Amino acid sequence: MRDFRGISRLTFSILVLCFLTQYGYAQKKPNIVLILADDMGYMDAGYTGSKIFETPVIDGLAEKGMVFTHAYSGGANCAPSRAALISGQYSPRHGVFAVGSMTRGPAEHRRLTAVENRTSLSGQIVTIAEALKAQGYATGLFGKWHLGYDNESHPTAQGFDVWVDPRHPNPNKRRDEPTDPKAIFSITDLAVDFMKSNRDKPFFTFLSHHAIHTDLEARPETINKFKKKNLDKAQTLYGALIYDLDESIGLVKAFLEESGLAENTLIIFASDNGAVNISPQEPLRGNKGAFYEGGVRVPFIAYWPKKIKPSVQHTPIINLDLYPTFLTLAGGQVRPDLDGENLLPILQDKQKTTKRDKIFWHFPGYLHNPVIRGRDSIFRTRPVSIIRKGDWKLFLYHEEWVLDGGQRKIDENNAVELYNLKNDEGERINLATSNKEKRDELLKDLLAWLKETKAPMPRPLTE
Repeated sequence: MRDFRGISRLTFSILVLCFLTQYGYAQKKPNIVLILADDMGYMDAGYTGSKIFETPVIDGLAEKGMVFTHAYSGGANCAPSRAALISGQYSPRHGVFAVGSMTRGPAEHRRLTAVENRTSLSGQIVTIAEALKAQGYATGLFGKWHLGYDNESHPTAQGFDVWVDPRHPNPNKRRDEPTDPKAIFSITDLAVDFMKSNRDKPFFTFLSHHAIHTDLEARPETINKFKKKNLDKAQTLYGALIYDLDESIGLVKAFLEESGLAENTLIIFASDNGAVNISPQEPLRGNKGAFYEGGVRVPFIAYWPKKIKPSVQHTPIINLDLYPTFLTLAGGQVRPDLDGENLLPILQDKQKTTKRDKIFWHFPGYLHNPVIRGRDSIFRTRPVSIIRKGDWKLFLYHEEWVLDGGQRKIDENNAVELYNLKNDEGERINLATSNKEKRDELLKDLLAWLKETKAPMPRPLTE
């Protein structure tokens, strides 16, 4: 046996550190696993109150993790929400407002000229993957990207070491693979293999699922399970898809536990936006594509054994907060061009709410097909900007604002809707004319934000 009595404390410490590093015992930066569902609504999980769908694994994460009851997507449908998450910026800055065209729906019912939409993420944006890679992280994206595939915007040009999507380039086309029709388990297996290969360094693993998004496909045995509930065909498939997704999350959790990585890994589970009309989100209003609560409020859980205490947080957050949170966790410096807020003080139970008091959305175009209990019988949304401040939420609809008298006729032109979410979570009672003081306060804040971000605005058709 070696005699260490003659060496200095410094030398001994160096020897111990080298030993620990050699045998994998030295503490490395925390791993980050982000699991993002596609079109899973806030009310679609068991822990949020669903009586139809079953999510035992997600419910387990909620029981032992930190649940956010007022978590929001950065957009009301896929691409803008993902752009907000990846860039850490609001839509006026990254310019991805919609999926493809901003003029979806009958032209004769559009009163304004929509803003031109970016269909890919600019290469000038430093993405969350690039920022984490600079901090020494292995970065892997498995599944949906949806932000462009040219040389500038391709995932591997935007900071991901690895990108694999079993459903690319036809993500919504049915595929004849009964054991994994939605590629849920293929995506999960690829992500687990990536984590196995990179377990000796910190990793950022992004499981970006295609479930629940249409087409609705699930494993035959899961479909049979939900047929017993006597649901209609669409809800049977929808429930089966959620159940398959839930099971796959259990596989990720099991791998982290069995590999000894769980206690050094933060798991975030969320959705990219609200549910489609197949799943009514009552008591929340609306669905995917609209900016009422049912379109932008999403399930959100932070899970980290022994690091995050089980709790429920009611403070409003938005998915662009993930960028500064992950970057701070990795030891990086948050840049001023990020619009989100670092949530680590909340996750570490050092702070009960965010420092900011306002969240914003801006959508200067049109999405066709109305949502449940929406404002419109033709469109999911028309051009609109939104602010949430405290318990209050205000909508500014630009057609009425631009063409019907604006602020001069605000009491009669229906340009503004105002809701108190504390007393009216379902956004049923418009208080714009009965609480003018609060309306004008939020409107002033929203107009200032639109000016500050140089938000592009829709124009009259005659211009």
